[in-house]
Amino acid sequence: MTTFEEKCFNIYKSVTPDMVKKIVPIIDFVRKLNKKPPIPLREKLCEMKMPTFDKKVIMLHGVSVGEIQSLESLIIKIKLDFPDHALVVTTGTVTGQQLAFKKYGELADYITYFPLDVYDACKKFVEVINPSVVLIAETELWPNFAHVCKEKEIPLYIINGRVSDKSYPAYCKIRNFVKLILENYTGVFCQSELDRERFILLGANAKNTLVMKNLKFEIEKKECDIDLKVTDSKLIVAGSTHKGEEEIILKAYMQLRARIIDLKLLLAPRHLTRLEEVKNILKNMKLKYGLRSNNDTFKNQNIIVLDTLGELSKLYALADIAYIGGSFASIGGHNPLEATIFSKPVISGPSIKNFRDIYSILQREKAAFVVSDEWELYKTLERLVSDNDYWKDISRNCENCFRSNQGALSFISNKLKEILK
Repeated sequence: MTTFEEKCFNIYKSVTPDMVKKIVPIIDFVRKLNKKPPIPLREKLCEMKMPTFDKKVIMLHGVSVGEIQSLESLIIKIKLDFPDHALVVTTGTVTGQQLAFKKYGELADYITYFPLDVYDACKKFVEVINPSVVLIAETELWPNFAHVCKEKEIPLYIINGRVSDKSYPAYCKIRNFVKLILENYTGVFCQSELDRERFILLGANAKNTLVMKNLKFEIEKKECDIDLKVTDSKLIVAGSTHKGEEEIILKAYMQLRARIIDLKLLLAPRHLTRLEEVKNILKNMKLKYGLRSNNDTFKNQNIIVLDTLGELSKLYALADIAYIGGSFASIGGHNPLEATIFSKPVISGPSIKNFRDIYSILQREKAAFVVSDEWELYKTLERLVSDNDYWKDISRNCENCFRSNQGALSFISNKLKEILK
């Protein structure tokens, strides 16, 4: 480091303990007002007892729900390819922690919180856990943690790295400080060539900054073994709908059916506890419907309610168009890739915060639509249903998008074999 860089880091290192003492109570107060649990400060400051391991440790970090979900295929791959290694998974948020325990409780050897970026906490965490390699999903830049890893000669990588259009200008304004942090990372593995260029411009080592593609596209294509007798009809699948969304999709569907008689709808509420509510909506709209649990098909029904568990992801294979719920209900959306993997055009409402990066890719590749209101939803559905050439173009875009973004899993597995040999 230069003298200036040493000063920058030393200032940051010295002020972070006091920052934590002052900021955490404020955050906790806001969380309490929003009826959320307090920050688990003792765990984040590594004041709790932590396990030690007598074998090499692979550490994976995903800050919150989206990152933890994206690590699923990689975690399964690591357990298969490195059975003699311990796996430690860390998160930064309470919701991320809850999801990690739910999904990986039986796969990971230890699940805990990533330490707050206080030098002493990071040092204690790294010394006790003693990881042989640390993989941090997406763009988590923690100066103290990275500095400790460099001191302890622990390989530290960003994986699935991205620099969004929104955050890039902000990073550029503090480029010298970002460069100081990135110098402590062993490598940066990015989602795209654009992300690679941005990381290099921000100070990452060009030789060790590579394109790995996108882990979120590493999902399994589930073959559909269900025959709903769609035949030559057009089918809209409205998946994972929440309160208020059934009315929206049903209104659009009925408008379309006035022009396109042979149009079918599969309605799949996210939570089956709402089943009676959904049935009442259909009855109030004087719409006949069948139930998947009754083995009803589109031979005799125009609308079928999916009231069974675990079938939606493969039933997207039967769709012509997929509406992804939770996006008009301010939930933040659900995973559009479950439909895109079958080359099905996807439409969502404006609330997509849980999968914003995925929608950014899909929209850039013209493989998905994010609509702002009910009228735009109707017009988008109308064109996809009535213009077959246009529908084929969008479906082809879905296929190309998936193909161009896959390969991340084998990339990381091969890199780990090099690192841990």
